[in-house]
Amino acid sequence: MNKVKKDWNEIKTNDSWAIFKIMSEFVEGYEKMAKIGPCISIFGSARTKDHDKYYKIGTEIAQQLSQKGYGIITGGGPGIMEAGNKGAQEGGGQSVGLNIDLPFEQNCNPFIDPQHNLQFDYFFVRKVIFVKYSQGFIILPGGFGTLDELFEALTLMQTKKINKRPFVLVGSDYWSGLIDWIKKTMLEKENNINEKDLELFTVVDDAKSAIDFVDDFFKINSFTPNF
Repeated sequence: MNKVKKDWNEIKTNDSWAIFKIMSEFVEGYEKMAKIGPCISIFGSARTKDHDKYYKIGTEIAQQLSQKGYGIITGGGPGIMEAGNKGAQEGGGQSVGLNIDLPFEQNCNPFIDPQHNLQFDYFFVRKVIFVKYSQGFIILPGGFGTLDELFEALTLMQTKKINKRPFVLVGSDYWSGLIDWIKKTMLEKENNINEKDLELFTVVDDAKSAIDFVDDFFKINSFTPNF
């Protein structure tokens, strides 16, 4: 019993000191990101290869958004994240990477601006930075992490914790099964969302449609801070 009690006290002590590490990640993220103008976050798989069509679409979207003056935020790793940062540099825009230490997949891609390469230990801090400084979200095919980011941002818009943003899913073939489930099961069968919630996002299949959707949104909406 004494051994268990001691271990638990050690855990509580470590938790208390972790607060300062968490605070430091927020402070660094806020200070660096506040110097960048309006940004678009691009989410997608770390496993996507550079010959994949979605890598090419992601690069094209980021390039064109950069040419329009947006900074590009990605998770800083390989795959779709690399495509986003590569497109940002090709478009002459600001290329931001929010890196996190993971046991596999994650490593810093070479297309992030050195001054915009942020490192995180905590997923939840990283997710706050993603949302706080984004005026829109482009979601390409990905895995659990991409779905986590997708539904996090959707939930914040649904609950009006942030203003509505252009929210684009790229790849109807990839997303159609999920969207059908949302409509038929989540909405129609279980009534767990409202029909109007389906208006929070759109689905496209090419870079031009994604860019047009962002442009059309900001013809009638202004840039505003998120919380």
